[in-house]
Amino acid sequence: MLKQFLNLKLSQKLSPQQIQLMKLIQLPTQAFEQRLLEEMNENPALEAGKEDDYEADEYANDDYDDYDDNESDRIEADDINIDEYLSDDDTPDYKTQVNNYSDDEERETPFAAPISFHQDLINQLNTFILNDEEREIAEFLVGSIDDMGYIRRSIPDIVDDMAFTQGIYTDEAMVEKMLTVIHELEPSGVGARDLQECLLLQLKHKTPTEYVDLAIDIIENQFDAFTKKHYDKLLQKYSVSNEQLKKAIHEIERLNPKPGGSFAGNNKVTENIVPDFAIRIVDGELELTLNGRNAPSLHVSKDYQEMMQTYKESKDKSTAQKDAVQFIKQKLDSAKWFIDAIRQRQETLFVTMNAIMHYQEEYFLDGDETKLKPMILKDIADMVGLDISTISRVANSKYVETPYGTKLIKEFFSEAMKNDQGEDVSTLEIKKILQNTIEEEDKRKPLPDDQLAEILKEKGYPIARRTIAKYREQLDIPVARMRKKI
Repeated sequence: MLKQFLNLKLSQKLSPQQIQLMKLIQLPTQAFEQRLLEEMNENPALEAGKEDDYEADEYANDDYDDYDDNESDRIEADDINIDEYLSDDDTPDYKTQVNNYSDDEERETPFAAPISFHQDLINQLNTFILNDEEREIAEFLVGSIDDMGYIRRSIPDIVDDMAFTQGIYTDEAMVEKMLTVIHELEPSGVGARDLQECLLLQLKHKTPTEYVDLAIDIIENQFDAFTKKHYDKLLQKYSVSNEQLKKAIHEIERLNPKPGGSFAGNNKVTENIVPDFAIRIVDGELELTLNGRNAPSLHVSKDYQEMMQTYKESKDKSTAQKDAVQFIKQKLDSAKWFIDAIRQRQETLFVTMNAIMHYQEEYFLDGDETKLKPMILKDIADMVGLDISTISRVANSKYVETPYGTKLIKEFFSEAMKNDQGEDVSTLEIKKILQNTIEEEDKRKPLPDDQLAEILKEKGYPIARRTIAKYREQLDIPVARMRKKI
């Protein structure tokens, strides 16, 4: 039997303007300013500043609508899910890294060009008396050091690589000899092949003391017990007091496990967050403001409007003039659309953040994270009448300055869980209580996950041990054994 199926698919096509509006909404302040500059550079009909004594829409009702190729659509942000319209190629930088720098970082100020980590090591090698063969090997070893300061390849592999790629024929003994030279370079610990060797190199560069000597012995002979924090075993092994072992451990904890990472030339520029919103408490009430950099003053070029008016009044309309006026009208339409899109962006950002602020009013009034309510994207979308994808674009990349610090907006969203009273509580509240419980524990006997689960249950939060483990990992808190101190 032949069955015939009718598949109906309802799809909403978005205009290019609607897609561009969605892209504008998801931009944080710094990226939005860059987009604004690009638009002003590309469109001479768009000008900054307030318009004086000129009606911005004067040309809008002229008689040249027949030059429009397409009827411009009213931009609507409501009920639009445009993920499928944004290809990977359209994904801006701020989606893969936080792109919220202050203006100060973009000013071109003369400064001395920093040398690289590896060039600094080469410069140090020049202070050693080496023959040509030794220098070639030493420089190859420097080139094998990663940004963290380690050589993560075996000596036989290095010997083979030098022979095949550089034509340097040597043996393992010579490479080992040159490696001892590398180990004399700064920062101390550079050129180590593993963490144990890195710590040993740094300890051996220290001025010998009772506690440094004990630390060297521990790392050299009891490294496994040290990493697993088996302090009782170490106390028994070395027959020392708690205080002596504590001071030796302190010497180790002061070392740098990533010596290359401390080099100034390797450090990434510290990101200075530019808040998109600010929340203040005025006379016991919350007050929300949008960063003024998100609300620039723009207007349509007076010169371009006058050119349109001149053409309208002209009796002799040549083909060249018609082509010119088509270009002018296109730029004017684009400028008007962009100004309108920015206004809609401002409104969307403000109403969304305003809804979030009132939803989490208790938290914003006193900063107690345990007062954060369960809140999902749909809650805010329903409040403001916008699509969930629009709320997501506002929350994912925007920051708000509060009396308690600058926060990423998406951090205020969380799922709900039931407490022992059957009430919905935020997972953020539970995580905060878990974090406080761990901070208050006896570090000599840290609490394992099952005991943490029991404590939270007593506090009214019945949570499984595996959930405790998940939340602890999300808070970047290690297991009980790794939190142990003496």
